[in-house]
Amino acid sequence: MTFSPSSVSPKSLMLAFLVGSASLVLQAEPTNAFFPLMAWNHAPSDEATFRKMRECGLTVAGFVSPKDLDLCHAAGLRAIISDRRVSGYDWMNVDEAVARQNITSLVAEVGKHPAVYGYYLIDEPGRRLFPGLGKVAALVRELAPGKWPYINLFPNYANAQQLGTETYSDYLEQFVSLCKPTELSYDHYALMDDGSLRHGYWQNLQQMRSAARASRLPFWNIVLTVAHFNYREPTAADLKFQVYTTLAYGGRGIAYFTYFAPSVGNYRMAPIDQFGNPTASWSALQNVNLQVGQLAGTLLKLNSDDVYHFGGVPEGAHGPGETSLIKSVGDAPFLVGDFTHEDGSRYALVVNKDFVKSRFGALQFRIAPQRIRMVSPYNGRLTDFSGEQQWLAPGQGVLLKPE
Repeated sequence: MTFSPSSVSPKSLMLAFLVGSASLVLQAEPTNAFFPLMAWNHAPSDEATFRKMRECGLTVAGFVSPKDLDLCHAAGLRAIISDRRVSGYDWMNVDEAVARQNITSLVAEVGKHPAVYGYYLIDEPGRRLFPGLGKVAALVRELAPGKWPYINLFPNYANAQQLGTETYSDYLEQFVSLCKPTELSYDHYALMDDGSLRHGYWQNLQQMRSAARASRLPFWNIVLTVAHFNYREPTAADLKFQVYTTLAYGGRGIAYFTYFAPSVGNYRMAPIDQFGNPTASWSALQNVNLQVGQLAGTLLKLNSDDVYHFGGVPEGAHGPGETSLIKSVGDAPFLVGDFTHEDGSRYALVVNKDFVKSRFGALQFRIAPQRIRMVSPYNGRLTDFSGEQQWLAPGQGVLLKPE
């Protein structure tokens, strides 16, 4: 089915939408499903700060001292625990008996707390640390079943010396083999200050998607929310782009580096600045987080089938194939993730890859549906994808259900 811009005036379209909205909107999925959206920082011990994080649409605080779990829970957040009993090791020489005693003590203290999501082990380890990390991760899985032994991996632009392997694929494979993770996480900061997207961004998403599918694990992407070094100040489009492209590749968690601006170097325009005040980035982050919160009930029931690009195919990616749901999008630079719902229905998550311009979704499905509906990012309900709904803002994504 092909859609084109209507010749009806925008005001007439809006009036028709408002008048007819009651007949267009049908309840889809519950909107209170938990989708991990994490502030990547050590959270301060402050009740108001945790409440502000939840107000921003975040669902996980990272990283939290055991003594602050009650504050975290009261704000409606889950937490990754930061404690030396699980992270304070010489990873090349882990004494398993000492680690067992330490982790037993920590789990006895906090393990039954409803806010605990996982336990922080390390950020960006090289391959040589995997055996030691694997020992501690195994103890966490044994003593705190269902909780994540949190290890975040390097991006694909790390060099061989950092990785400790010849290739990034080897790095991922050996991590899964030696550490037996319950979830995968990596970071990739791609918003360069010349306005470009770092080379390898798409390939890294595909590499993580492949590793996650092979190991049957969910994956998280840590994306950029603060300018520093030669990374640019993030715009609303930048934030939506990073979130929606991750979702299109099947990501099941997103963390933000960083929520609080560090008081060093040239860090700036984090959601919370060095004085504790919200910036324009906070409002932009809140907007996209609230959107994900409305989509979560549907997203969490989807299995990723394929991901393909229009308007230029980047390295490590491909265009639509013979089984793709969508075969053309006009001249728009769109990314599409195809999914199958647990009830057998199909969905497509379409993302506008343009950082500057809104694009019209002139979508042509391979098998023409009778109607196309979208899961509203503002109320979580199914509504017709037609008229003004077909315009995607820069970086914006839309979750479609062809019927």
